Amino acid sequence: MLDSPLGPTLETERLWLRPPCAEDFDPWARLVADPEATRFLGGAQQRPLAWRSLCAVAGAWTIRGFSFFSVIEKATGRWIGRAGPWQPEGWPGTEIAWALDRSAWGKGFATEAASRCVDWAFDALGWDEVVHTIDPANTASIAVALRLGSRRRGPARMPAPYASWTIDLYGQDWADWRGRARRTTA
Repeated sequence: MLDSPLGPTLETERLWLRPPCAEDFDPWARLVADPEATRFLGGAQQRPLAWRSLCAVAGAWTIRGFSFFSVIEKATGRWIGRAGPWQPEGWPGTEIAWALDRSAWGKGFATEAASRCVDWAFDALGWDEVVHTIDPANTASIAVALRLGSRRRGPARMPAPYASWTIDLYGQDWADWRGRARRTTA
């Protein structure tokens, strides 16, 4: 898989991560229309709003030089979600986030994609830390954050229009990530 004009294509054992493109819209729209998959992401969106969110992510690649990657399952070529760096104006940190289609849940894809994105954020973007903004009831995402080696830092405030959301911040700095990587490969 070749790099996009917007940014690189990253690879893991089972996944390709690349900037989103127009062909991603239908599966993107299905993901964000699913009330269960979006329960902790602000709720289901209709197609016009899904289009705007896809375009905002693609636009962030142009403006910031990073954003969510589309997550593609190598075995099938199927778009299964989005993952990657995210830092809109006023965000409580340099976030690595993920959202997957329900058909991809429980297979380790979120951890695999997020782990590769953390590496890329530290190596290519030069970030000093990564965080994850997670609803305290979202036990699946908390488990992913903990598998990544992040620890709960406590409650955090989101910017408008999400200021009323209750979220906990999980995170780690570059030294903790690198120390963990050395321990798991030794």
